Amino acid sequence: MAKYRQVHIEFWQDGFVLDLTPEEKYFYLYLMTNSKTSQCGVYELPKRIVETETGYNRETVDKLLQRFIDYGKIIYDDRSKAIMIVNWAKYNFIKSPKVIACIKKELEGIKNRHLVSEFINNCIALGYQIDGLTITSWEPSEIAQSEIGVEEEDQKYVEPFVIDEPVDVSPVPQEDPFRFYEENGFGVIGSYISEKISSWCADLSDELVVLAMKRSTEQGKKTWRYVEAILTDWFDKGLKKTSEVEAYQLEFKEKQAQKQNKVTPYRRGSARIEAVPKWMQNQPAEESNEPVDIKDLEDRKRKMDQMFQKINP
Repeated sequence: MAKYRQVHIEFWQDGFVLDLTPEEKYFYLYLMTNSKTSQCGVYELPKRIVETETGYNRETVDKLLQRFIDYGKIIYDDRSKAIMIVNWAKYNFIKSPKVIACIKKELEGIKNRHLVSEFINNCIALGYQIDGLTITSWEPSEIAQSEIGVEEEDQKYVEPFVIDEPVDVSPVPQEDPFRFYEENGFGVIGSYISEKISSWCADLSDELVVLAMKRSTEQGKKTWRYVEAILTDWFDKGLKKTSEVEAYQLEFKEKQAQKQNKVTPYRRGSARIEAVPKWMQNQPAEESNEPVDIKDLEDRKRKMDQMFQKINP
């Protein structure tokens, strides 16, 4: 599904933003609009992806992340590689039932439950109600406490949610196209390939981009040019879902099989007939063995002589 992130024009006049350096402004915008952002503002963002998409080295990425942690604008967990933009819900929460269902699925997939709790607490503080969720207190494991790095007595943990209704909110497992590209031998993702992958994910979907890479791998052609040729073909045919691609390919294979197995039945008289050249079509008839009428020939000759005499007296 294509993702679009809205940035309010007031962003540039915000007191906090006005005091940022150009580098910090760029990085703050990146955190709100990168390829991994989610509807809830809590998502996994490996530093490797940040390096690839921003062009910064690891040292700079660490430095900028720590700055925004100190500013109180983000929470970042190195172990789970999850990030939370603290004020995301304040400016981006949408009360649409579809959006809320999407948020539920996203939260279910976050490994760091503390970040999920923080998001729900923010929603409660802002007066946003997420229907179908019951929030109760819970205690984190020792590992979670060590990851967060905060004293136990200072924490107020809440269970992310318990579904009251029998609604399936389990996340649909999806492969990361960026990770698939690198882990399956296509190469190291640079800014150009990263931009291309992001563009195709927006035009089609993450699933189809990964599927095109799989098809390329099966053909033994692990190049982005080949992957893009597959995606272009699907786009031109209006195929935007995995099910549509699979149905089309199945239909294509069936048609190919029918062509290969098609045998023309024998019919009497269907033997090949050679065309007769034009130069043979006006040949004189073969000589007849019947006797020649001499008198008739003489009469014809006499009539022809008379005709010539009239023409040339």
